[in-house]
Amino acid sequence: MFWKKDPSVTWERKHINNIDFSYLNVAIIGGTGGIGRAISRELAQRDAKVTVVGQTFKDEDLADKIKFVKADLSLVSECKRISHSDEIPYEKLTHLIFTTGIIASRQRQATSEGLEKDMAVSYLSRYIIFHDVAKRLGTNRTKKDDLPKVFIAGFPGNGQLGDPDDLNSDEKNYSAYATHTNTVAANECLVLDAKDRYTNIDTFGLNPGIIKTNIRSNLLGSNTYIGRIAEWIISWTFQSAETYAKMICTLIVNPAIESRSGTMFSNKGDAILPTPGLTKNVVEKFMENSELLVEKALQNQSPPTSSNE
Repeated sequence: MFWKKDPSVTWERKHINNIDFSYLNVAIIGGTGGIGRAISRELAQRDAKVTVVGQTFKDEDLADKIKFVKADLSLVSECKRISHSDEIPYEKLTHLIFTTGIIASRQRQATSEGLEKDMAVSYLSRYIIFHDVAKRLGTNRTKKDDLPKVFIAGFPGNGQLGDPDDLNSDEKNYSAYATHTNTVAANECLVLDAKDRYTNIDTFGLNPGIIKTNIRSNLLGSNTYIGRIAEWIISWTFQSAETYAKMICTLIVNPAIESRSGTMFSNKGDAILPTPGLTKNVVEKFMENSELLVEKALQNQSPPTSSNE
């Protein structure tokens, strides 16, 4: 890992069994798989109110504790629907967590709206929903002595600068690495931008490092020999999604992070410094071009068919 610790932020690590989660009202965008699913299960079993958004719900054993909202987060139209959906109690949320993501394929993939798929799923879905709901997030929450909090999972602090002028990977020779680097940098910029843009909430970046999930299936194949070998090695070498989730659950309620918006955290929960080079001008460029890309996708949507035709 390439991050550097931020010594200005430290927090006391309490045992998860000694923490009250019952007052939490949490929505996890991408909470049906990987670390999002692990976090949602951990919180739900500890009496938090949990809503998850994703394609396929796999936690029928906790169906009475986890509310599922189905959505295809690769589509701008779906993200817009979700950001305005009454199924998600944005005004009552204490925490909003973004974990949905993939890794770019070796061959460029595009959504029906003309967006490169990794950029659409791993970043623009977060950008759209976050910006649409930020000003009303937690305005009717029960416990108001803490600010509502947003956590954006990615790989902040790793030194990835990306190319804000090629967010859709359609102006250069396509590279899976360069494409995913763009999503990494964009997500870190989303945190850095929110620090100043939204003073009514605290926004944090999460760098979970390497964890055994299905995030690499888009690159390696969902059931290939190399994919199975890679995940087997990862499972023996790195922490599990469940172990990471327990730590994150203790972090998100820790009072030491209050009003420390813009802070990034490593896979061990240590505060880390942002990527050098992601200056204010670079961050603004990412945000400006993100909005242009969203507008482009909306223009590419097929017009509704008239009932008279």
